[in-house]
Amino acid sequence: MNFFNRLQGVFFNPQATFKALAEKPVWVDALIVILIAFTLFTYFSAPYSRLDQTKIFENNVELRERMGEDAFNQRLEQINNPPQWQAILGYVSAPVTLLIGLLVASLFLLIFGRMGSTEGKYRQVLSAYLHANLIDKLLGNGVRLFLILTRKSTFQSTTSMAMFFPKMEVTSTAFAVLSQIDFFQIWMFGVLAFGLAEVFKIPLRRALIVSYFIWAIKSLLYIGLMLLSMQIMG
Repeated sequence: MNFFNRLQGVFFNPQATFKALAEKPVWVDALIVILIAFTLFTYFSAPYSRLDQTKIFENNVELRERMGEDAFNQRLEQINNPPQWQAILGYVSAPVTLLIGLLVASLFLLIFGRMGSTEGKYRQVLSAYLHANLIDKLLGNGVRLFLILTRKSTFQSTTSMAMFFPKMEVTSTAFAVLSQIDFFQIWMFGVLAFGLAEVFKIPLRRALIVSYFIWAIKSLLYIGLMLLSMQIMG
């Protein structure tokens, strides 16, 4: 089964596709596509992300008072006009960070799956997880990028529950929580359950529990990091 057949199968025939992947796990081409797509998404969304960061920074009166006017303005200038090396580093670090996240998440899926099964190998789990991620990293990010380019903002271009509350402060705890209830992520982890069921030879219901448990852990981690970042920013 070539990549394009697998890509189509993830969306329209996941059970048969993940059964084939469990029998013959392949993952290199899926990983390359995901990393390229994510890098392009980062590149095209970066200018709008920088504008959003500038607006938040400029409106942070408490941080301005704590840093002092000169230091604050200097930092603001760095955000508006980052050195070229910093921009390049950002484009390089984004896919590297994603790669690490994909590898670690696959490991956790293997650990939790093996708690109730003697079947399953890391390569099989990695293959299933990467192919499920095509839903979020290709279609999901494609929709998000369209919204970003249309609305000229990254914060107001979410595909999560936060989209129903356009006036909500993006620095609020509520936004951090709702932003993790992303429709493409929920779809992705639901489809992933077909792969886990085939890999670990467990019922689909149990595979759904394992899959969404990992989603919950990931979401809580992101929420914690977002809240920590907001606290540091004052």
